[in-house]
Amino acid sequence: MDSNTCTMHSHCVQMTMEIHQVVPPPHKSTLQKLKVRLKETFFPDDPLRQFKGQTFKIKLILGAKYMFPILQWGPNYSFKLFKSDLVSGLTIASLAIPQGISYAKLANLPPIVGLYSSFVPPLIYAVLGSSRDLAVGPVSIASLVLGSMLRQEVSPSADPVLFLQLALTATLFAGLFQASLGILRLGFIIDFLSKAILIGFMAGAAIIVSLQQLKSLLGITHFTKQMGLIPVMSSVFHNIHEWSWQTIVMGICFLVLLLIARHVSIRKPKLFWVSAGAPLMCVIISTVLAFAIKAQNHGISVIGKLHEGINPFSWNMLWFHGSHRGLVMKTGLITGILSLTEGIAVGRTFAALGQYKVDGNKEMMAIGFMNVVGSFTSCYVTTGAFSRSAVNNNAGAKTAASNIVMSVTVMVTLLFLMPLFQYTPNVVLGAIIVTAVIGLIDIPSACHIWKIDKFDFLVMLTAFLGVILFSVQEGLAVAVGLSTFRILLQITRPKTVMMGNIPGTDIYRNLHQYKEATRIPGFLILSIEAPINFANITYLNDRTLRWIEEEEEDNIKELSSLRFLILEMSAVSAIDTSGISLFKELKATMEKKGIELVLVNPLAEVIEKLKKADEANNFIRADNLFLTVGEAVASLSSTMKSQSTTTEEAQTIVPHY
Repeated sequence: MDSNTCTMHSHCVQMTMEIHQVVPPPHKSTLQKLKVRLKETFFPDDPLRQFKGQTFKIKLILGAKYMFPILQWGPNYSFKLFKSDLVSGLTIASLAIPQGISYAKLANLPPIVGLYSSFVPPLIYAVLGSSRDLAVGPVSIASLVLGSMLRQEVSPSADPVLFLQLALTATLFAGLFQASLGILRLGFIIDFLSKAILIGFMAGAAIIVSLQQLKSLLGITHFTKQMGLIPVMSSVFHNIHEWSWQTIVMGICFLVLLLIARHVSIRKPKLFWVSAGAPLMCVIISTVLAFAIKAQNHGISVIGKLHEGINPFSWNMLWFHGSHRGLVMKTGLITGILSLTEGIAVGRTFAALGQYKVDGNKEMMAIGFMNVVGSFTSCYVTTGAFSRSAVNNNAGAKTAASNIVMSVTVMVTLLFLMPLFQYTPNVVLGAIIVTAVIGLIDIPSACHIWKIDKFDFLVMLTAFLGVILFSVQEGLAVAVGLSTFRILLQITRPKTVMMGNIPGTDIYRNLHQYKEATRIPGFLILSIEAPINFANITYLNDRTLRWIEEEEEDNIKELSSLRFLILEMSAVSAIDTSGISLFKELKATMEKKGIELVLVNPLAEVIEKLKKADEANNFIRADNLFLTVGEAVASLSSTMKSQSTTTEEAQTIVPHY
């Protein structure tokens, strides 16, 4: 007995296997289906389940706690928790003050705006935010993007008032967009910024931010307004005559000091306070030194006089008319997405470490309302910063009250300590920014992406090179476009694989993945691993016919014939009307070739639509539907054997006259 006969025999033996019917799902009205689909799309976490079966009073209390997370931890707040939050709040304030001033200059805004943005937004987040580790304030990426995009049309030096108005208006649009995503449960939109894009984008942005600090670190006064690598380096070397050796020496000294402090904290996390306090310490030392030696007389530029007092209201400065309306909306959209992505990613990271949950949609609303209120109180785009949040976590923050402590500390600084920053050298602020953004370059993650997925690495590299060679928004746009193209490829070119039997079992798996799997004579078993829709039916039809042609060529060599095309559909989660037409065309084509089309395990939505489209049972018959490939092969093999036996008996009958 040859191997093919043995294989057929082994499957014929399985005819005692119980065959299960494929049944459509219970009937649901269109309204019920729409309700389920909307719930799964917008409310996958089902936030309303906590209200079921509760009294009206309890529902009001639960609703208030849901909208204002401070009501969850506030009633149980204790002095012990306050001691931890006080230490962490003071620690992040020591980092937030110099970073706030530095990032405002990075955004081409007055330094005082950076401190304003470290006062009001943290108070709003403490009430609305659900993360106990997130430390709120200005961040380098959003500052860079905001400054570079607005500078395309308005000069911050020639028209600083208009520039500030546009920055505040862009912040308002960013906040409205962020809050809308949370309210409408559309957070999945920011998922288009994949991890690969963010790693490449942040690394490129870190380099661009660092290169921009060469103006401060070298003491150059005439510096390019462009952001690309080539224009910046060209500007640096074309203005060698403006380099100040005093500025360079001071910059190198403080940069080395900050990098050493950062290295110490990385090597020994318990010494987190070293890197957290280093920026403020550098500001204090450099300010005293600059005052003592009259630094401005030696070519070292200083911040200059800063206004005292807390945030003035700024709703009268919002700009909704004129030719720049499109610019501020676009800037708000991009900075809103970037800051939201960073804030939620940071919040989720520390929530995972602390084993508690952060509600993404509530975070969107919190960050959005924070920026809306900020735009009314002289603040620009803020979010949760990774560096400050890491310090907050290491310092032992227990609740969002650490943001309140930080905010109060910044308020005291704004009211009483602003004259002390008048002599702070700009070179130190540049060194602080460089040290902060170095951590955004994640080489181990880049190597990990290269090892796992080369296309993702290409996307990451595109984002990185696009940012440093062209601009932040162009690099981001190209990378997102490349990722979207990959998704479209996966949709329009779904994977189809040929399946074979694992010997000794009724399990069928991919022939290329499982080398021990064997093909079944007379059967072509294909698995479709994607939803079927208008975008991929042409490809699936062409690819299936190619499989059949290749199988028929092999069968000619083996002197056998193809009898059944089995489509395993466990991974086909959805189908549209165009997808149904694919099966009708395949059925017609198979009939011409003398091949039966068999479907295995069509899911609820798929079988329901197929049944509705085939009321006359023309192409979806019960004997061509099976729950597993094993049952299909066993049943159809039995049918083949019985037909073969009947034919042989008919041929052996001798007619008598």
